[in-house]
This record gives sequence, structure tokens and C-alpha cells, in this order.
Amino acid sequence: MTGTSDCGPNRIDRRTFLKASGGTVAGIGAISIGSGTVAAHFPAELDIDIKPGCDKNPVNPSSRGVIPVAVHQTEDFDPTTEGVRYRFGAPDTVEDGGGARPSHDGHREDVNGDGTTDLVLHFPVEETGFDSEDSEGKLLWERDEAGEHGLSGTDEVTIVGR
Repeated sequence: MTGTSDCGPNRIDRRTFLKASGGTVAGIGAISIGSGTVAAHFPAELDIDIKPGCDKNPVNPSSRGVIPVAVHQTEDFDPTTEGVRYRFGAPDTVEDGGGARPSHDGHREDVNGDGTTDLVLHFPVEETGFDSEDSEGKLLWERDEAGEHGLSGTDEVTIVGR
């Protein structure tokens, strides 16, 4: 790992390191049981980065600002071609149907340097539901306008300012 600060441009995060070293996760597996085979499907998750470029992802719940969240393009999901229907915040808040909605449709940028275009969204801090007990943030993509749940992803946060 390189870089000297939590938000420095020269850092290499775990995701980038794994991609560069050929680390992959299988999405489909098979388990042999007796004479038959049972296929097990492990659904893909969103690959997200809260505050791209920062390791500790500081979040001040008292802030009136926004939190940038990058949704990385993967083999299974291209956020730049799907509807911008996301909720973000403390995991309990998001799981209970709350959380912040993006303040706009986001912008497209290759934030992790892998040659693919990612989607960067900005969420109002005051709507995220973070408190001093939280250590991760959750982003949920809703498949359709009716709110059917789709993929989700998490990333670590560090609560500050309380």
C-alpha cells in the first residue's frame, strides 16, 4: 500500500489491490450432494466506495454537507446504465426504508482507475441517520420505481464531530 494520508491520491485500496493481483470472487458455485449436484447462487453486491480517495471515510452526522459515494462498474452491474434509485445511510436506517436519496443524478467518472466508468452520487448527510455507534454505511439500489429492492453494498465509515 502506498500513500501517506487517509485521503491522499496515491493510496491503493484493498479493492484495487485485489483487482491488480487477480483476486476474484465466484458468483455461482456448485455443491455435490450424493449423486446429484445442487447449484448455489450467491447474489452480487454493489461495489461502493464512500468518499472516494479516503481510507477512513470520516462522516460528521451534524454536517449540512453531502457525502460522495462511488458505485463501481462490475461485470454484473453497470450503474451508468441503470436508473438512479438509491438510498444511502446507516445500515439500520436504510434497512428500515429510510436513508438519504441522491441530491442529483450523479456524475460519471473512473474513480478507481480500472478503466471503467463509475457513478458518483452525493447524499445529504442530515438524511443518512448516522450516529456515533455506526462503523459502516450502506447503499441500496432499488430495481424499479415501486421500490423493489435490488443490490446493496457497504463500506466502512468513521464517525467524527460528536
